[in-house]
Amino acid sequence: MVLTVSTRGFSDILDISGEVRRICSSSKITEGVVHLFIVGSTAALSTIEYEPGAVEDLKDALERIAPLDAVYKHNEAWHDGNGYAHVRAALMKPSLSIAIADGQLALGTWQQVILMDFDNRPRTRTIHVQVTAAV
Repeated sequence: MVLTVSTRGFSDILDISGEVRRICSSSKITEGVVHLFIVGSTAALSTIEYEPGAVEDLKDALERIAPLDAVYKHNEAWHDGNGYAHVRAALMKPSLSIAIADGQLALGTWQQVILMDFDNRPRTRTIHVQVTAAV
C-alpha cells in the first residue's frame, strides 16, 4: 500500500495516524506489525504527542542540532540550500514499525504517528506501508 501526503516543507510535521489506522484496519490483520518507509532523503517518520507544544519543541530541538543557516558541504556542492534537511532526516530516520494488537495500533494514549518534511519547499511525499500478520 502507498500513502501520498502533501507537505509545506521547512520542518512541516503532520499527524498521519488516521491514515495508518485506516490501512491497518482494511488489512483485517489483528495481530502483527505495520512497517512504514518514506521515500526521499529529506523526510522522516516518528511518533510524538501531536500537540502544538510538543511539535514546536521537536522543531526547536532539531534547529539546535542541525540549524537551517549553518554551513553544510551539501549546499556547497549542490547549491540547493537543503543541507540541514538531509542531516535532520538522517537523524530522525525514514522508517517506523508499530505493533498491531487486537486489531489496533499499539500506540500510547498520547502517541501519534508523524511525517516530518525538512526540505526547503513543499513536496508530495510517498510512504510505503506494509502490514504483516504475526506468525
